[in-house]
Amino acid sequence: MTRRFLVTGGIFGLLAVILGAFGAHGLKSVLEAETLTSFETGVRYQMYHALLLIGLASFSKLQSNIIYWFFLIGVVFFSGSIYLLSLDQLAGLDFSSIALVTPLGGALLIVGWTLFIFKALKLKYQ
Repeated sequence: MTRRFLVTGGIFGLLAVILGAFGAHGLKSVLEAETLTSFETGVRYQMYHALLLIGLASFSKLQSNIIYWFFLIGVVFFSGSIYLLSLDQLAGLDFSSIALVTPLGGALLIVGWTLFIFKALKLKYQ
């Protein structure tokens, strides 16, 4: 399970850096400031959760499949939908139909954090 946390965290981190650079250099001149800010929010939350997954790899007692899946799906839904919604005008496509996926992804992240807290509270340190 540790490897899965590390690899997923690494992939999320790598993609966050690539997308962050793309946003800062490639999208700055073509997106409105508000849309670029939304895109950057997606990158920031993705990186937060990349670092969390990597950190969790060091604490086997805090790892669980359910927490992993809530964070994985939450990041894909939350950040992924923000990326698509930010780029819909640039791509010439209408992604507005997926707008409800963003709060669903956020809710999944909140549940993941809540489960993480409950698991941490149950730990017995020696």
